[in-house]
Amino acid sequence: MDSGVSPREIEESFEDAFSIRILPDHSDSRESRFYILGRAVSGHGLFSVFWTDGKNYRVIYSREMTDAEMAFYERNYDAESANA
Repeated sequence: MDSGVSPREIEESFEDAFSIRILPDHSDSRESRFYILGRAVSGHGLFSVFWTDGKNYRVIYSREMTDAEMAFYERNYDAESANA
């Protein structure tokens, strides 16, 4: 499936200072999938599923955020911006 998201946008979303990382609710880190909501420089909000061992990252899937995910991200962004 082509999500229409470029590798550069994915990388930028991981570098987003306001990104939201969602950790798995189980402890087997060898098989865990992590999730991130972040924004690329282009303004696209991205949802990505990835694996990491702490040094290396492997993106499994990435797509544009849904409206609900964007609303959640924006609420977090507004709260973090107010505290800065």
